Amino acid sequence: PVPAMSVFSEVPQAPPVAVFKLSADFREDSHPQKVNLGVGAYRTDDCQPWVLPVVKKVERLIVEDGSLNHEYLPILGLPEFRSASSKVALGDDSAAIKDNRVGGVQALGGTGALRIGAEFLRRWYNGVNNTATPIYVSAPTWENHNSVFADAGFKDIRPYHYWDAAKRGLDLDGLLDDLEKAPERSVFVLHACAHNPTGTDPTPEEWKKISEIMKRRSLFVFFDSAYQGFASGDLDKDAWAIRYFVSEGFELFVAQSFSKNFGLYNERVGNLTVVAQDGENLSRILSQMEKIVRTTWSNPPSQGARIVSKTLNSPELFAEWKGNVKTMAERVLLMRDQLKAKLQAQGTPGTWDHITQQIGMFSFTGLNPKQVEYMIKEKHVYLMASGRINMCGLTTKNIDYVAQSIHDAVTKVQ
Repeated sequence: PVPAMSVFSEVPQAPPVAVFKLSADFREDSHPQKVNLGVGAYRTDDCQPWVLPVVKKVERLIVEDGSLNHEYLPILGLPEFRSASSKVALGDDSAAIKDNRVGGVQALGGTGALRIGAEFLRRWYNGVNNTATPIYVSAPTWENHNSVFADAGFKDIRPYHYWDAAKRGLDLDGLLDDLEKAPERSVFVLHACAHNPTGTDPTPEEWKKISEIMKRRSLFVFFDSAYQGFASGDLDKDAWAIRYFVSEGFELFVAQSFSKNFGLYNERVGNLTVVAQDGENLSRILSQMEKIVRTTWSNPPSQGARIVSKTLNSPELFAEWKGNVKTMAERVLLMRDQLKAKLQAQGTPGTWDHITQQIGMFSFTGLNPKQVEYMIKEKHVYLMASGRINMCGLTTKNIDYVAQSIHDAVTKVQ
């Protein structure tokens, strides 16, 4: 008999996720000098993943803690994790926390926090079940931002000016102009620090200008904070923008990820911090978020949240963690300094000051797609088509080869 046609025969093949496809191509490459500058994860100078010493210590404490079990966590997550996460973002002395108008939702990584926030906004912001509210994301941005808000049902996702390719820095005038022209009550997704993919952040003075317009025009702030502590090595410095907006009286959301700053990539530890006008508003918001979580993942997993919670709630472990984070941040800063110095020493055409002016894990090199293609095919140096590189992929052993490869790409390919 002729087999019946599959009910799924019309399903098209989806394109692969670019950064994971890049890693797969890298793994299949047998070239001895190959370098992976694509994936967004920390690597040691030996190009190995790093389990933070404080994480190893806390994992042992959890194993030996006879009081712990595997019962369900509350729907909104581990309470002591949620409160500690919000405190890290907003600061120990946050007036909003003291006023009992800050709450958290434990989520599956930063992506889960963004998705729960997006689902809530689509259902309850600016009118019930409103899919027409404009959502603004930076140009460029982390590619998942567009997809998360589109999949949550929003129909109008717009770019706002951010990267000035000519000066290889922030397009502040374009950004402020977009804020002025956006319809009132539009939602703006802002990167709290270490902007992905450009590594270019506003200064405190520029943040104040952004805040002034957003406040005057009633625009909603949704911070994505994936790199706190990782950008500068200083948790407080990297949270400056969030804390300033809260001090200015904004109601806002902060999607927090602990993938990078705890090295807990596969534990998917995230938190959605909600700063509401008052406690009564907060209670209603969280009650609706609880319903969204219930039908999304029902209850969050405990292991990663316990690791983060135990670390943040112990003064000794917290101090040790800050030291671990500083270690990672300083290695990235060292690689920035060395890459710029090597490119300048070779006389590589163009300005390379942006390598050290940018911050965090990623650098926007300014290489064009043809130069990127040359780097991958001829030099076996893997990076995103946008020219974004992960500074952690550079080591003292491969940095000379990478600098020479960039020089060759710039001089041979226009």
